Amino acid sequence: MIDHYELSPQLRKGLLDGCVLAVLRTKGEAYGLEISSALRENGPLIGGEGTLYPLLSRLRRDGLVETRWEPSASGPARRYYFLTAAGTAALDKFTADWAFLKTAIDPLLNSPKDGFSTIVPQLPAPR
Repeated sequence: MIDHYELSPQLRKGLLDGCVLAVLRTKGEAYGLEISSALRENGPLIGGEGTLYPLLSRLRRDGLVETRWEPSASGPARRYYFLTAAGTAALDKFTADWAFLKTAIDPLLNSPKDGFSTIVPQLPAPR
């Protein structure tokens, strides 16, 4: 995990919805702390739960996720989130957008003639 790189807040905000939807596609359903942990596995995609829960509420209001409550043996009931058909469609669109942007931007950043390659940080390999 990369735990010291500070991602631009604007970039993080723009990507976080799609990343949360991707976590839910992978897990099937998850409660907030599970989603937060999954987002931290590969790097600092989320600052804290204070960012996550308003985002989950918005995704629910927008019809991209639904929830169910389940009792917990270790405390209060947990709200589990799962994708709706609209959430799956939004994730498909995010995935297509990401592929398009990656294809368009990678050559700019990796071209040794354009000078951009010097601004891309060399991140350590995940542990």
